[in-house]
Amino acid sequence: MHIYRLPALSDNYVFLLHDVIYNLAAVVDPADARPVLAKLKELGAPLVAILNTHHHADHVGGNLTLLQQFPDAIVYAGVEDRGRIPGQQAFLQEGDRVAVGDRVAEIFFIPGHTRAHIAYYFPPNTLAETGELFCGDTIFSGGCGRLFEGTPAQMVQSLAKLRHLPDDTRIWCAHEYTLKNLQFALTVDSHNPALRQRYAAVQALRDRGEATIPTLMGLEKRTNPFLRWDDPNLKIVTQAKDEIQTFSRLRGMKDRF
Repeated sequence: MHIYRLPALSDNYVFLLHDVIYNLAAVVDPADARPVLAKLKELGAPLVAILNTHHHADHVGGNLTLLQQFPDAIVYAGVEDRGRIPGQQAFLQEGDRVAVGDRVAEIFFIPGHTRAHIAYYFPPNTLAETGELFCGDTIFSGGCGRLFEGTPAQMVQSLAKLRHLPDDTRIWCAHEYTLKNLQFALTVDSHNPALRQRYAAVQALRDRGEATIPTLMGLEKRTNPFLRWDDPNLKIVTQAKDEIQTFSRLRGMKDRF
């Protein structure tokens, strides 16, 4: 399975999954149909599935246009998003599976950013492959999504679920927020040498106009404060009593950053 990262809107990424053996494609969170249709035409591949992580317009805005061109495509999203996803036909729960060619995604229910958010995790089939995580707006590179419909406790539980995936898992998050996320991270974790090194590398990438997505789970665990709510230093920085309060105060600080 080849993954194409397609820029959309101002800072979104849409991900096109192409199975080269069967020559079929699926798309994750199509904010805009136009780059997807262009890539499908280039590949000469039909679209068989739309994989939505949550209902926000910058993740589902291209659904209906894509269905007009590919009426047999199936729209997948979480069962809790029923009535909020354009064209939704499949209603997924924790533990369900979705096949794209020879790769099969496991579904994680990860509320927090929204009450119905899900993620798609494709574990590797062979030693030559890596796990691929499509987590919408839950984990960002260097950050996490705002809590629009969920609670800090829900978000910590969701992040903890994803944090258990292997360190070499590639994380395909839906926005190019990395540089600003790391700028915030340095305000609460300035003594972290891995974070300082990462910030310099990301700044160089962005200066060249290059993308920072995908990121790796191991790198996020070392440098992303929102995956390190149990770090004693962050508890001290936030003057928190427990891990949930540490996360909650970090999220509040980021919201005001």
